[in-house]
Amino acid sequence: MKLQPDHLDVQSILGYGPGWIGLGNKGVAEKIEHSVVIGSRGEKFDWACSRFEDLTEAHFSRLAETRPELVIFGSGSRLRFPPPAFLRGLMAQRIGVETMDTVAACRTYNILAGEGRNVVVALLMETPDRAES
Repeated sequence: MKLQPDHLDVQSILGYGPGWIGLGNKGVAEKIEHSVVIGSRGEKFDWACSRFEDLTEAHFSRLAETRPELVIFGSGSRLRFPPPAFLRGLMAQRIGVETMDTVAACRTYNILAGEGRNVVVALLMETPDRAES
């Protein structure tokens, strides 16, 4: 059963694999192989971290600046939760946060963005050898 239209009006994740995603926006496709933040309102910026252990409160504070209603955090190849202190700025602005592995975050972002929600996905892209540590 088809659940989404062929052409979304927002940035959408067209595919994914270990250490990469395919991003589509208005007919242009791009392969991204580093951690990235993507928003349903056109936001896109590099997220300077290549391992879960590199994350800091500043990474999550930058997400609050985009003013979404929801942040989806893709924590890499497996589910890992950031320390609550990292999320303090988001919670103070009443921005929801959901954590899931990166593949699930890609799917969830596409669904919510396709529904017209103001959502941002922060994807931790680890190389396969880094994901194991």
